[in-house]
Amino acid sequence: MLVENTIAVISGGASGIGKATVERYAENGANVVVADIDEEGGRETVREIGERDGEATFVQTDVTQPDDVQRMIETAVEEYGGIDVLFNNAGIEGPLAEVANYDEDAFERVIAVNLKGVFLGIKYGVQAMLTDGGGTIINTSSIASESGILGRSAYTASKAGINGLTRVAAVEYAEDDIRVNAVLPGFVRTPMQQRSADQQSTERLDRYKLSEAMEGIERPGDIADAVLFLGSDLASRITGITLPVDGGFLQQP
Repeated sequence: MLVENTIAVISGGASGIGKATVERYAENGANVVVADIDEEGGRETVREIGERDGEATFVQTDVTQPDDVQRMIETAVEEYGGIDVLFNNAGIEGPLAEVANYDEDAFERVIAVNLKGVFLGIKYGVQAMLTDGGGTIINTSSIASESGILGRSAYTASKAGINGLTRVAAVEYAEDDIRVNAVLPGFVRTPMQQRSADQQSTERLDRYKLSEAMEGIERPGDIADAVLFLGSDLASRITGITLPVDGGFLQQP
């Protein structure tokens, strides 16, 4: 029970990595606020947690909207009395296109969800944590932030920006007992990854799979385990890191 009696807010909690992390935190004793723009999926996640005797609450959230993000944080305070862990996980992949052909509106949308959404989460999460004696923030970045993924300029730029935000916030709030870290998933079996795969050629997908030193592809639970660790007291002296969970992808030549 690594996070027993803690209060966690998890965006993008209706599916994929977010849902797996909700499950990990709930089964380890946390009270969880599930935030997602997908109301049906978010409420289903909460229902499943309740069936396992866990504690979770849903709040519909568009992470690009400051009022929604504030309400997400306020829900944790009102329902459970505070916030200990914030997992800024909501994100989108955007279209697949080379930089010169990338639609400007699509680029702005990816930046708004992936990067601005994390900025707003940190902004309002920190404000709540400052009145609550500290906490920990974990952001979902990507191996794309440290490599060139063909056709993913907006996604890559947004994730690289998350790494920068993570480092700055970690330094700015270290003395306030607020830790800020990021996880960099590799190729994970999620609905978003499947949509991305559907846009790619078989040859390119095979090349990506071969780029991971370890066999197989990550499961959402693999990332959730890393987020659970970073949100627990086991990581009490860890802040400002960008942790790859990628089967060795970034270590390959």
